[in-house]
Amino acid sequence: MRPRRCVHPWARPVLLAALLLVPVLPPGPAPAAVVTAGGRPAGPAVPAVGRTWPVGTHPPVLRDWAPPPGPYAPGHRGVDLAAPPGAPVRAVAPGRVSFAGRVAGKGVVSLELAGTGDPPLRTTYEPVRASVREGEEVTAGEVIGAVEPTGSHCAAPCLHWGLRGAGTYLNPLMLLPPRLLRAGPSRLLPVLGVPLPT
Repeated sequence: MRPRRCVHPWARPVLLAALLLVPVLPPGPAPAAVVTAGGRPAGPAVPAVGRTWPVGTHPPVLRDWAPPPGPYAPGHRGVDLAAPPGAPVRAVAPGRVSFAGRVAGKGVVSLELAGTGDPPLRTTYEPVRASVREGEEVTAGEVIGAVEPTGSHCAAPCLHWGLRGAGTYLNPLMLLPPRLLRAGPSRLLPVLGVPLPT
């Protein structure tokens, strides 16, 4: 014979009232990217170990990083960079391939970045047709795959680039030093008051 569970008469109304009082808030607009005086995006401290963009030389950011307020809340856990199908995808920094395969029908490559602590920062690229294997060591700028023509969540072709460290999502643009974040070529300005060499 199974023991009978006793529920106090006041328990059900109290539980129902508690559930009804929990506010359900609609998701707000994605926060705009904030850039510090040094030219780097604001966010938790991330070492600027990047040596190159993952695609192109300064691709347009189609959608910025919008960290979710909680682990299951809506948000954008990376940045979307404009990239045509077939474009080479490069490792932004040296590291080790921790994953190269398919997730939910998309090609994904993840790298553990060297010299970024224990556990190391992990950067992820998708949708990518991988040209590397799990366990391989890669150098900064090395081609790790190519942008796949399908599997992107962008309206236009793009590469989704993410960064994760210590169990939380981080802004991958923080990996890049200010010189890489500036658009356009570097220009030398004239130095006034200094005679020209003869």
